[in-house]
Amino acid sequence: MLPAAYGLPASIALILGGAVACFAGHRLFRVVLGIYGFIIGAMFASSMAGVNSQTAMILAAIVGGLAGSLILVMAYFIGIALIGAGLGALMGHAAWGWFAAGDPPVIAVVVVSVAGALAAMVLQRYVIVVGTALAGAWTMIVGAVNALAARGVTRGTSATEVWILYPTSVGDASWAPYVFVLLAIGGIAVQLSGKKGKRSRK
Repeated sequence: MLPAAYGLPASIALILGGAVACFAGHRLFRVVLGIYGFIIGAMFASSMAGVNSQTAMILAAIVGGLAGSLILVMAYFIGIALIGAGLGALMGHAAWGWFAAGDPPVIAVVVVSVAGALAAMVLQRYVIVVGTALAGAWTMIVGAVNALAARGVTRGTSATEVWILYPTSVGDASWAPYVFVLLAIGGIAVQLSGKKGKRSRK
């Protein structure tokens, strides 16, 4: 949550951060952890600030973002496990949708998340490549959707009007799933080709 006038700059930052994750996530994994730690920390901290004080909102976002970034960078292996758990939960939700309507049972989500975390620790490199490509692609899309929505909202906004990030929603952007798949595939291809290049030079 930020003052409405900061919506466009924040959206552009999401696009740039997502691009780093999508196309260089394996090589710059600690940087990517820092970026997402900052985003998550800023979201939580700023949501606890009152909408009547823009200064408090911004300070909370900065402090919370720095704290979140530090935590994820320091917790390198936890970050890998979280990526695996997130991928497991994502695949579990997708698979459930093929067989039944509604959300899957909590226990099923927990099981696939734990399985994903364990698999991530065994297959770290490939999980990092796939996980950062997917996360980066989605972050770029969320940033683009928010940037389009925030165009022109720079001045004249109410002191209590805020920009809120909804990381799992892209509204009615019907193009989002297709662009997401293309970006994710491109990110995986770029990261894997970069790794092959490093090996060949050795």
